[in-house]
Amino acid sequence: MANTPSAKKAARKIARRTATNKDRRSRVRTFLRKVEEAIASGDQAAANEAFKVAQPEIMRAAGKGTMHANTASRKVSRLNARIKALSA
Repeated sequence: MANTPSAKKAARKIARRTATNKDRRSRVRTFLRKVEEAIASGDQAAANEAFKVAQPEIMRAAGKGTMHANTASRKVSRLNARIKALSA
């Protein structure tokens, strides 16, 4: 347990940051799930629309530090490849 005032403040800051990151991560997962569902249904138009909404959200999470930049880029790249494969 934190004893010093600075340690107590740090614990409060960490709790706030953890809650924010948890919300962001949950939001990203929701957008990813919508893209995944559109891909699973085989509807390329719906998948493209879901992807256009999800991609900025994923990159925003990377920009805020919730997700590593390379992880975000990899997810975007793989989703895009899967959407393109639907037309083939």
